[in-house]
Amino acid sequence: MDEETASTMAAVGPRLKHLRTQRNLSLTFLARSTGISLSTLSRLETGQRRPTLELLLPLARELRVDIGELIGAPQTGDPRLRLKPVTRHGMTMLPLTRRAGSLQAYKLIISPRMRSPEPEQSSHEGYEWIYVLDGRLRLVLGDKDLVMRPGEAAEFDTRTPHWFGNADENPVEILSLLGHQGERAHLRARTARPRPEGIAAGTE
Repeated sequence: MDEETASTMAAVGPRLKHLRTQRNLSLTFLARSTGISLSTLSRLETGQRRPTLELLLPLARELRVDIGELIGAPQTGDPRLRLKPVTRHGMTMLPLTRRAGSLQAYKLIISPRMRSPEPEQSSHEGYEWIYVLDGRLRLVLGDKDLVMRPGEAAEFDTRTPHWFGNADENPVEILSLLGHQGERAHLRARTARPRPEGIAAGTE
């Protein structure tokens, strides 16, 4: 880890604690509302646990801030301007919305560095939609191990242990939407066509 990245990661804990205390929220309340264990939150705030996207997304939603505020990303000023991408640990994340506390949209580009033969699954409060734009995405959802291709989508309750990353040696590009618990996609129309083999839509 380079010095700049290490410094950014070390600042997440104090920033998280500041935002939490500023809102008069206890660690116990935050643990209950996000589904992240109390011990994990405590270690995050003290710098003993490295922050990951899976932890930061539900925290940003519950604290009603853009995820960039948690990791110290530069502010863009005018909210109509294109938000600046942030790259951490082989994953480039571009926020597509600024509606803190509501549905959050991100474009993610994941490098082959994120590929793992033994992925570490995590869970938290919320509901997520993933759409593959390019490359092949490996999605581990509970006891299911799926490979998704461009044009395929998945939606799942994030309380189910999950992990996603590269399925091969090439980058993968996806759209990710993260909403509140129980919030599902509102489809205005659906065409009746066979589902491609291996697609994980709805995890039905």
